[in-house]
Amino acid sequence: MHGEYKVPGGKLVVVDLDVVDDRIANFRLAGDFFLEPDEALPLIDAAVNGLPANADAKTISAAVIAALPQGAVLLGFSADAVGVAVRRSLARATAWRDYDWQLIHDRAYPPVQQLALDEVLAEEVGAGRRAPTLRIWEWDESAVVIGSFQSLKNEVDPEGAAKYGFDVVRRISGGGAMLMEKGSVISYSIYAPLDLVQGMTFADSYAYLDEWVILALRSLGIDAFYQPLNDITSAKGKIGGAAQKRLGNGAVMHHATLSYDMDGDKMVQVLRIGREKISDKGITSAAKRVDPLRSQTGLSRAEIIERMKGTFTDLYGATPDEITPDELEKSERLVAEKFSTPEWIARVP
Repeated sequence: MHGEYKVPGGKLVVVDLDVVDDRIANFRLAGDFFLEPDEALPLIDAAVNGLPANADAKTISAAVIAALPQGAVLLGFSADAVGVAVRRSLARATAWRDYDWQLIHDRAYPPVQQLALDEVLAEEVGAGRRAPTLRIWEWDESAVVIGSFQSLKNEVDPEGAAKYGFDVVRRISGGGAMLMEKGSVISYSIYAPLDLVQGMTFADSYAYLDEWVILALRSLGIDAFYQPLNDITSAKGKIGGAAQKRLGNGAVMHHATLSYDMDGDKMVQVLRIGREKISDKGITSAAKRVDPLRSQTGLSRAEIIERMKGTFTDLYGATPDEITPDELEKSERLVAEKFSTPEWIARVP
C-alpha cells in the first residue's frame, strides 16, 4: 500500500507498506522533508513495523515519537504527519492529481441559491455524475450566511440586517456566521470524493483542502497561514474562514470565504458577535477582527481571484466548466423546498 500526505506549509510525507496478519509490515518512510540524525529514519521504520493495521494516527505518532533518539530534529513534517500518511495508505486515499478537476466561475446567483448549489454539486460529485469541482462564487446581493447549528436570534440583528439590505440564509455546514457583502468577499467551494481526505481528521482536512489558497495568497505577498480549526489568517489579522460538510453518498463539500473589503462597523451592527468570541481572538473591538485582502495587496478583487484560479490549475490541473441546466433545476427546487423556508432558516431559532 502507498500513501502520501502533503503537510500544509511543510513537506511531502510518503509511506509504503504491506499488511500481513493484520499487522503493518515492510514499512518504509520517504519524502522531501529534513531529518536529523540519519539513523532516525530506520528507527521510525522499525517503530511502525508490527503495529496493528487498525492503529489510529495518534497511536502511530506515539510509536514514532518513542523511537526517536534524543535531540532528533524533524523539519517540514512531524510524527503526526507520519500517522496521517499511514492511515491514508491503509484507507487507500487518493491525491489531488488523481482527478480531472473542473473549475466553475460563472454569474452571480441569489444567496439562497448559492447554498442550494453547494448541496446539489456535492451530491452530484458523490453520485459520480460530476467530476470533482472548484467553484468560485460571485455576489450581486448581500447576505448573512449562518452555520447549520447556529441560533438565528443569537447571531443576527434583524434591524441591522434590514437596514443594510442583508438577506439571512442558512448553509448545510457548521461553523460561524459570515457577512457576505456584494463585491466585498471572495467565496469558493470544493466538491470532492471523500477518498481525497481519507485518513485525515477534520482538522487535518481543513488545512489540506485550503493549502492552495495559502500558496496563492503568499504569491501575492501576503504572509498567510492556517490557524486551526478553520481560519485563514496573516500577521495583520484574520482573512477568512472555512466550513465543511461530509455527505452520506461519499462526497465532501468544503467552502471558504475571504474578506476583500470589510466594513467593520457594519459587521457589528448586522452580526451579534459575543464577548467570548471577541475575547477568544485577543482583541477589544469586533470591528477590527477581519483584515481585508484589498489593504494587504492593493489589487482588485478580480485580480486576486485570477491568481487563485491560476494557482489551483498549476497545482492540480483544472478545466473550465459550467453548472448544467439539470443542476440549476435541482438547486431551484431545493431553494423552494428547503433553503428559503422558515423551517430551515430558523431551524435553530
